Amino acid sequence: MDGKMAAQQAKENPFALDKTLGSHPTKATSLSISKLKIFLGALAFSFFAKAFSGSYMKSMMTQIERRFEISSSVVGLIDGSFEIGNLLVMVLVSYLGPKVHRPKVIAAGCLIMSFGSFVSMMPHFIMGHYNYKSIAVSLANSSASVSACASASPHHYALAESSRNTTAVECEKMTSSYLWVFVLAGNLLRGIGEAPIMPLGMSYIDDFATEENSAFYIGTVRSSGMFGPTLGFLLGAFCANLWVDIGAVDTDTLTINSKDTRWVGAWWLGMLICGTTSFMSSLPFWFLPHSLPQEGEQVVKSNEVDGIPQDSQSKMEAHKPPRLKVSEVAKDFFPTLKKLLGNSIFLTYLLLTILQYNSLVGMVTFESKFMEQQFNISVSRAIFLIGVIILPITIVGMFLGGFLIKRFKLHIAGMAKFACITFVTAFLLNLFYFGVSCQVLQVAGLTVNYSGIKEASFSRGKMLPACNSDCGCEENHWDPVCGGNGITYMNPCLAGCKASVGSGKDLVFQNCSCVGVSGSGNFSAVLGQCPRDNCTKEFPYFLVLLSILAFILSLGGTPTYMIMFRSVSPDLKSFAVGIEALCGRILGGLPAPIYFGALIDQTCLKWGVKICGGSGACRVYNTEAFRNVYLGVITALRFGSCLLYIILCILIMKRCRQGNQMTKATKNAEIPDIKLSNISPKTEVSCCQEMQVTGDNPL
Repeated sequence: MDGKMAAQQAKENPFALDKTLGSHPTKATSLSISKLKIFLGALAFSFFAKAFSGSYMKSMMTQIERRFEISSSVVGLIDGSFEIGNLLVMVLVSYLGPKVHRPKVIAAGCLIMSFGSFVSMMPHFIMGHYNYKSIAVSLANSSASVSACASASPHHYALAESSRNTTAVECEKMTSSYLWVFVLAGNLLRGIGEAPIMPLGMSYIDDFATEENSAFYIGTVRSSGMFGPTLGFLLGAFCANLWVDIGAVDTDTLTINSKDTRWVGAWWLGMLICGTTSFMSSLPFWFLPHSLPQEGEQVVKSNEVDGIPQDSQSKMEAHKPPRLKVSEVAKDFFPTLKKLLGNSIFLTYLLLTILQYNSLVGMVTFESKFMEQQFNISVSRAIFLIGVIILPITIVGMFLGGFLIKRFKLHIAGMAKFACITFVTAFLLNLFYFGVSCQVLQVAGLTVNYSGIKEASFSRGKMLPACNSDCGCEENHWDPVCGGNGITYMNPCLAGCKASVGSGKDLVFQNCSCVGVSGSGNFSAVLGQCPRDNCTKEFPYFLVLLSILAFILSLGGTPTYMIMFRSVSPDLKSFAVGIEALCGRILGGLPAPIYFGALIDQTCLKWGVKICGGSGACRVYNTEAFRNVYLGVITALRFGSCLLYIILCILIMKRCRQGNQMTKATKNAEIPDIKLSNISPKTEVSCCQEMQVTGDNPL
């Protein structure tokens, strides 16, 4: 009868559905669980969207560098603008976390991310077509077969004069090179939009999920988000293989391929897809409630007031967003921050996070460039391998790390030991990177002289030896050709080439006087740099080592992250996540790409030259110096992280001993004189399992 009356009441008054559910504990509980699962799904998709667009942006940094003719340090600034955006709002969002409608704030952030992606792609539609200077293009536009060397053909001067006549027009278009500021602004907006997703999403899960499920849920959401980088890098590899002006230029007329340092892929195309994905991720959050009942909590039937149980009514009132007062927020902020930073375990964890951010951001930003320069592969292939091999392995490691916490019920002491062991192991394996070597590209006048002998300390050799002194060559022009002697020349004129056959990519230069100086090979040259065979042989070993390191580091990622939640009091969780993300970004994510890029710039041997003067993007690096700088900085940062992991374990075990003494003291009338050295490791772990996260001593 009660069921029929409830059904009749619901039929007559649809708004009475909540009253009916209030008297049925099972239905109310299942409804709250389903909403939590909806939130988990929506948050996982938002993690995917932000990682998808973020990884795509990082994969396109080399293309952006070449398209706008900027240095690696400026590229680092563009990449760091994302962290600046996070900095602008992260602390405020994290501090106000429990006091705002978290799902709707996340939804607004996803919309801002979408808008940022659309802003970044705008320069492509404002700038003209990308123009790379190549003698092969000039020869294709000429009616006669001309040579690169001016003394051999009068047509060379005609082509040079035509080039000078167009310089003024092209210089007017060069002002568009400053449009990279749009890319920076778009990345800044993406950082602002992403700021609320992590702290508000993680705290929302930890507030309404059970303790044993919280770590598993967080690990699952973060693992799901890792599919974003995988697809982002795959999309980056696809777009990097497409010509930047695809659809507007006939690609059959191109004389360079994706291995050429002047190649620019369709960097703008993927940003359109990323912006659409971010927009879609915002939709579910608009329909989720401000808060949920605790997972697994039964709604107990009690006295009803106006048809609503008093317990349910009190919870509904408790879940209403509190009214915020600016004065109260400002008054409580600094005492709360002082309380948080006064926790020695959290402070050590914070320093550890900063070092890890530095090494991770610097590595990811320039990994594809490193693989291109070190192993003579195209950027698109490097991006593809990162997306297909490295990132899936990372996903498996993160998921397995969360699963092990749930399976073995690891508490803070166990998680700290596990994370420390995995990171120290990865650090030791990281040292093997230095054993993977690759020869420096042999470029006449840069790394070797025109006889093929290596130049001391890579000092700049003589650009105009006797073999090309009568050619009137432009020394700064980078249009590389590979001579029959295996040496690369910066352009066919510097190779002394006096004739040519074929056209386009099949163009072959003949009678190249400088090619024969080394006394080996023929006197011909073809377009492009000479291959470095030994580099290709070393690449599989590098890829295997990189995969192993990615798995080990990701395995300890989730346990490390959970230490933060277990080391602070419940009311500080959201604020702790925000401070961790803020410090990681401002002291790691922001400076890392800039100083990594600046150090990499120091290893450049040949800078490109803009049409209107000034240096452009780097064309050739000293690969040996590049490797030592890139891997050396990463190794130094990870060594510091190892030390902080050890300190973190010591602090946690010390706090566990103190907690164990306090627990025993409450059971006895007198506090016993317990020596810390007499406490077994088993007792240390058990004390951490029994302690509750409360007050200033959360362990």
